[in-house]
Amino acid sequence: MRLLNANKEDGRAFIHKLVNRFQAFPEKYEESVREIIKEVKDKGDGALVEFTRKFDCPSFSREDLEVGLEEVERAYDQIDAELLKAIKLAIANVRDFHEKQKERSWIDTRPSGAVVGQLVRPVERAGLYVPGGTGGETPLISTVIMGAVPAKVAGVEELIMVSPPNKEGRLHPALLVAAKESGVDRVFKIGSAWAIAALAFGTETIPKVDVICGPGNIYVTLAKKILAGEVGIDMIAGPSEILVISDESANPAWLAADLLSQAEHDSLATAVMLTTSEKIAKETVKEVKKQLKKLPRKDIAEKALEDYGAILLVEDLIQATHLANLIAPEHLELCVKDPWSLLGKIKHAGAIFLGHFTPEAVGDYIAGANHVLPTMGCARYAQALGVHVFQKKLSVVGYSHEALCEEGQAVIKLAETEGLSAHANSVKIRLEK
Repeated sequence: MRLLNANKEDGRAFIHKLVNRFQAFPEKYEESVREIIKEVKDKGDGALVEFTRKFDCPSFSREDLEVGLEEVERAYDQIDAELLKAIKLAIANVRDFHEKQKERSWIDTRPSGAVVGQLVRPVERAGLYVPGGTGGETPLISTVIMGAVPAKVAGVEELIMVSPPNKEGRLHPALLVAAKESGVDRVFKIGSAWAIAALAFGTETIPKVDVICGPGNIYVTLAKKILAGEVGIDMIAGPSEILVISDESANPAWLAADLLSQAEHDSLATAVMLTTSEKIAKETVKEVKKQLKKLPRKDIAEKALEDYGAILLVEDLIQATHLANLIAPEHLELCVKDPWSLLGKIKHAGAIFLGHFTPEAVGDYIAGANHVLPTMGCARYAQALGVHVFQKKLSVVGYSHEALCEEGQAVIKLAETEGLSAHANSVKIRLEK
């Protein structure tokens, strides 16, 4: 893992690379993603089966697309009681957090007698994408919970989950249990960009949804980006990112563990630390090398650190917060003596983790805050997955004759100034005696 100075040429170049990281991915992959989308739109289920046979399960058939009730019931017998208990605790915490996000409908009557307000309504059908993990053997249970629970809290009637099968054509039983416990209504065994296209357009078997949520690799991310408008999307949630701000009070072994926790996700992941302490920086580099050797996903983490991994020395914590806001990371850890003193200075981050005893992993699994977060700088304008993704606000307007008499002349004046005479006339005709 490289050690750089944020105030020297090599450090500034790396920061520039981070700030512009989104531009590094799309062109390389976008053409193939567009071809996949076209295939699904034209061929429906046939394309889904073809892609799944090619990339996931050679013996896959159309009959394998949807998970049956018996398969879900069997899944409960295939996981241990401790895991089921952990799943239920995570669901309870996530539900509690997201219940507080619910917005209310309201109606207000103005002095003129005009009635205005908004109705909050859920989308009818939502799609949840859950990555398959390594060959389907590392189930991303937490992603099921993080997507499904907010959707159901919002009031979504039908929640469709998609996830790529393993080479035997099955989903991990823990995924199915998490889906059932979280309120998922139907589960389909498809992944990557073709799953996103199927949810966006609908096929003979897969229902068309109103909005798609969930993280994924660059193919999933680009498919969502391309299809936004055809279907609602939650955000651009691509390869994982962590930015750690540390000072001399931090523990290098803990810092290294946190950086590697994101680097192991994806070879395109970002793992960066900004520190005021050269001693901490050097010791963390040593710890990363030491811990990396023991990781089962060593090759993935090594590639991520090679491309988007670095420890950068900064002048002070103020510069660190300035750079953090410039980078707008998915996960931001404040591993400093007084994290609360920095919190008010952070403007752009998907999620913020305070202090030495709050590794990013607690947010991934059990804290209750959502772990589906904007990446690649999108935290400058986007936010965590939440109830808002699955709800719409419908404006309500009601005028009486008296209210229109009082405010109608303003409508007429504004409409005529804009050259929209029919607009103006729609009010005039109601005010004629």
